[in-house]
Amino acid sequence: MTLIRTGLTLLFLLATLSSSGAAEADLRAIIAKFATAKGFSEIGAVVHELAAAGDPAVERPLAALADGNLYVRKADSLVFVGKEAGERVQLFDPLSSEASGEAAKDDITKIKVNNTLRRVIRDALGTLTLGAKDPTVRIAAADTMFKTPDAANIEPLDAAIAKETVASVKALLEQARAASILVSDRPEADKLAAIALIGARGDRDAVSLLTSVEANASGAVKEAATAAIANINSTLALWDAGQNIWYGISLGSVLLLAAIGLAITFGVMGVINMAHGEMVMLGAYTTFVVQQVIRTSFPGLFDWSLVIALPLAFLVAALVGLAIERGVIRFLYGRPLETLLATWGVSLILQQAVRSIFGPTNQEVGNPSWMSGSFDIGQLAITWNRLWILVFALTVFGVLLYVMKRTPWGLQMRAVTANRRMAASMGIRTPWVDALTFALGSGIAGIAGVALSQIDNVSPNLGRGYIIDSFMVVVFGGVGNLWGTLVGAFSLGIVNKFLEPYAGAVLGKIVVLVLIILFIQKRPRGLFALKGRAVEA
Repeated sequence: MTLIRTGLTLLFLLATLSSSGAAEADLRAIIAKFATAKGFSEIGAVVHELAAAGDPAVERPLAALADGNLYVRKADSLVFVGKEAGERVQLFDPLSSEASGEAAKDDITKIKVNNTLRRVIRDALGTLTLGAKDPTVRIAAADTMFKTPDAANIEPLDAAIAKETVASVKALLEQARAASILVSDRPEADKLAAIALIGARGDRDAVSLLTSVEANASGAVKEAATAAIANINSTLALWDAGQNIWYGISLGSVLLLAAIGLAITFGVMGVINMAHGEMVMLGAYTTFVVQQVIRTSFPGLFDWSLVIALPLAFLVAALVGLAIERGVIRFLYGRPLETLLATWGVSLILQQAVRSIFGPTNQEVGNPSWMSGSFDIGQLAITWNRLWILVFALTVFGVLLYVMKRTPWGLQMRAVTANRRMAASMGIRTPWVDALTFALGSGIAGIAGVALSQIDNVSPNLGRGYIIDSFMVVVFGGVGNLWGTLVGAFSLGIVNKFLEPYAGAVLGKIVVLVLIILFIQKRPRGLFALKGRAVEA
C-alpha cells in the first residue's frame, strides 16, 4: 500500500513538472517571436499573446519591454532582459531572471517601443492581475481596464468574472467588460446593454467613456450614450452640491475652532483682541515642538503626538493670554479702540518672537496615521483629517457649553456678561473673571492651532488668515453667544464654498463681508442677541 501511494505521488509530481515544463516552453516560444516581430503592431500582437497565456511569469519580460530593457542577441536570436553597464550589457533570462552572461552593445538589438505600445503593455499587465489573490489588486486591474478599454480584454474578463467570488469586485469587472465591449465590434444589442451598465455606475469616469462612445457611434448606440450622459450629469450635479456642503461644513469647523474663544472674550469683556490669531499660531507651533521631540526621542509615539500636544497647546496659549490680560488689557477696559491697537501691537511682537525662534519659513507638522488618507461616500470625497477636525470642533463646543451652563465659573461668566456692576455687587471678583475668561479663550485658540496645523502651513502668519473670519463669525452669530458662533461658522463656511466657484476665493469673501454688513444693518446684535454690556451701553 505504501509503495502504491509513493508511486502515485511520484506520478503526480512528474505530471506536474511535465505540465510546468510544457507551459514554460510555450511561454519561451511566444517570447522568441519578439526577435522576428517587425514594427510596433507585430510587437503588440506578441504582447497580447503573452497576456492571453495568463501566466504571472510573463510580467517580468513585459515590464522590461515597457522600460526599454528587452534585447535580442544577434548571434542566436534569443531574447533577454538587459541591464546596461558601460559599453556592455548584462543579460538575464526573461522568465527566471538568472544571469546569462553579458554582451557588447553591438552584438545585441534593443526592442523599441513607443507610447502606444507602452499603453498596450500596461493593459496587458492589468489582465495578469485579474487572478491575483488580493482583492485590491483585482480592483486596481478592473479600474485600469475600465479606463483603457480594449476588445482584447473581453475574454480574460469573462474568465475572471466566472471565477470571482467577491460581489463588489465582480461588479467592477463587469463594468470593465462593458467598457471593452463598447470599443469592440460586438452587436448593437450588446453595446446597448453595456451602456446601461456603465450608466448605472454614474461617475465621471463613466461620463468620459460614454462621451467618447457618443462621438464615434451612430444610431441607437449614440442616442443611448447621450441619454446616459445626461442622466449621470444630473446626478453628479447633486453630488457636487453635496460636496460643496461638505467643504462648507469642513471650513465651518475650522472657523468655529478659531472663533469660539474669541466669542467668549469679546462677549464677556468687550475686548477686540487682535492677537487672537497669534494664540492659534502658538498652539500650532506647540504641536510642531512636540512632534520634533517625539521624532528624535520617542518615534513610536508619533500617532499620539496630537493627543500629547492638545493640553500643552492649551496651557501655552492660556498662560500667554493671561499675561496679556494682566499686563496690558486690564488697564484699557472701557476703551475698545485702544485695546484693538494694543493687542495689534502684541500680535506683531508675538509674530516676530516666533520668527526669531523658529525662523520665517513654514515648519513641517505631520499627520498621524489615523488622520491620513480619505474615503468615498458615493461621489463624495472625505478626508480623515477634515472629518476628525469636525468631530474635534463639535467636542470642544460641547465641553465649553457645559462649562458655561453647568459650572459655577460659567455662571459667574454669564453674570458678568449680563450685568457687570450687579455681578460685582454680588461679590463676584470681576477682574479675575476677566483674566480667567481671557486665558480660557486664548487656550481654546491654542488647541484650535493643533487642529489647524494638520491642514494649513505652520508659519508666523498662520493666525493672520483667520482673525478677520473669526470676527465675522462672532458678529454674525451674536456677540458672546456660543450657539450663534456655531450657526455663524457653519453658515459662513457653506456660503463661502458655494460662492467660490463663481466669484473666486477673494471676491467670494468680499461678497460674504458685504452680506454680513447688510445683515448687521437689520440685526445689529447678530443672529442670536445676547444681553450684556454692549446692550447696556
